[in-house]
Amino acid sequence: MIETTYLCVSIVIMAAVTYMIRMLPLAAVRGKIKSRFVLDFLYYIPYAVLSAMTIPAIFFSSGTLISAAVGFLIALVLAFFERGLMTVAVCSCAGVFVTEFIMTLI
Repeated sequence: MIETTYLCVSIVIMAAVTYMIRMLPLAAVRGKIKSRFVLDFLYYIPYAVLSAMTIPAIFFSSGTLISAAVGFLIALVLAFFERGLMTVAVCSCAGVFVTEFIMTLI
């Protein structure tokens, strides 16, 4: 029950943060933003915030740090090669499952 609550609260916070970061400049600034630095900053902030909130959860979601790292590395490699979200998620979960299974045999 606590994990479900944590997941729901995390999703709501991530959505609110990314929405506010994109909407605050529109509400605060009336004219068009011309600064390339500000535009780049506003473009990459949502990705940085989502990463900062998601990556720690990845490493504490499985039974061991090793299996979490394997799943994370699989996700990074598949994302680098521009695979779809479903492919990345399924392969990462499969990698964690296989790693945990092998670790129980050892």
